[in-house]
Amino acid sequence: MSRRRRSMMSDELKTELAKELGFYDTVEREGWGGIRAKDAGNMVKRAIQLAEQAARKS
Repeated sequence: MSRRRRSMMSDELKTELAKELGFYDTVEREGWGGIRAKDAGNMVKRAIQLAEQAARKS
């Protein structure tokens, strides 16, 4: 029984990160399932960096 996990990132954040990291064109053409695992990993790393920066500021 396979369950899909709910995304921890908002669609807005994912879109912003994909644009920043340069693979949003792939997302537009193929959807989120079309991105490479490396791109997904880089997106998660960047989201963690942003969260850490926000935590330090507060």
